[in-house]
Amino acid sequence: MNKAEFDAAVDRALDGLPTWVMERVDNLHVVVEDWPTEEQGDILGIYEGVSLLERSSDYWGALPDRIIVFRQPHLELGLSDEDLEEEIRRTVLHELAHHVGIDDSRLEELGWD
Repeated sequence: MNKAEFDAAVDRALDGLPTWVMERVDNLHVVVEDWPTEEQGDILGIYEGVSLLERSSDYWGALPDRIIVFRQPHLELGLSDEDLEEEIRRTVLHELAHHVGIDDSRLEELGWD
């Protein structure tokens, strides 16, 4: 899957979200990068920012939060195109859940880990 196809898969994952989810998203930018940094470790994606639940009334003027989806680690999974698309979707949903304030333990309970 080339970069354009991968970007399109991320866009499809976002486009497929229910309206009520997208209405909650605030000050968020989703990007695709090839690799995580050494400090980030062996990950498929990461949320960087202040979750909606942690924001207070003095939260304003901040740079957008970011969800970064890493392309090469996804490709290294060796999945079929269909399974790769589903894994990209899972990664986007997982990181978006962090944006709205769902932590890893709750994600595990929901089966989204």
